[in-house]
Amino acid sequence: MKLALYNDFNLGVIKGDRIFEIGSVINWDSSDPQNSLLDLMENYNRIKSQIEEAITFSESKMVSEVKLNPPVPKPSKIVAAPVNYYLHQDEMNEQFKNAEYTIENLGFFLKAPSSIIGPNDKIKLPFPDRRTDHEAELAFVVGKRAKDVLASEAADYIFGYFALMDITVRGKEDRPWRKSFDTFTPIGPWIVTSDEIVDPNNLAFKLWVNGEERQSANTKDLIYDCYKFFEVASSIMTLEPGDILTTGTPEGVGPITKDDEVRITIDRIGEFSVSVDYKKEEIKNG
Repeated sequence: MKLALYNDFNLGVIKGDRIFEIGSVINWDSSDPQNSLLDLMENYNRIKSQIEEAITFSESKMVSEVKLNPPVPKPSKIVAAPVNYYLHQDEMNEQFKNAEYTIENLGFFLKAPSSIIGPNDKIKLPFPDRRTDHEAELAFVVGKRAKDVLASEAADYIFGYFALMDITVRGKEDRPWRKSFDTFTPIGPWIVTSDEIVDPNNLAFKLWVNGEERQSANTKDLIYDCYKFFEVASSIMTLEPGDILTTGTPEGVGPITKDDEVRITIDRIGEFSVSVDYKKEEIKNG
């Protein structure tokens, strides 16, 4: 099932090019979308058939007629994988001389949840004089509390998948600083529930800037696949329902600048675009 938040954080199901309103069926509270999402995830198996039945008589609109919101609006944390493709390690070492390790040595880092934006929103670059890059990634949302979960059991804890862009200022600061500016985590276009993703570790994806293909890869080339990354993260911290884990970017990382359009697509999930601008009040570098 493709679950989307749209307009004033209404809940809808995507079928083809249409979105069906289902919030009224499950007592969705659009004024508190994150907690409503947590309730939905907790009860999903029980109410799934009820939602599917409701679609047959629910009102619908063309997806192109609505504004899509971030499908996970306010997670308690975003857990991110650094250098999780070997070819990206080579790329980083060549360009920046700072990729001595992969995720196997680096572990993971956290991004600020306040950096989240949705499809067709705008990335705001804080430093016009510093390089800022796009990074295309597969991400997923935790469906239930998890601690010390083995990779072999991780699928039972993942509610669904979506596309994510990890926007990154290049520099010597730690990753959380360079990746947590407001607007630096576009996600979308919706959540595809895990029952529709047979193997998240074999999904092709691409990213374009102004129509130019920059990144093209497959999650089968991950160093730590989705389930192994879940195991590692949950061995360190308790993962709460609604938390986001994002699996890292492949080779092809490149700069973005004002007036660019960045588009990402992932097989079996979907695609979305965001535009790029500068902050109105630029932060002084240093």
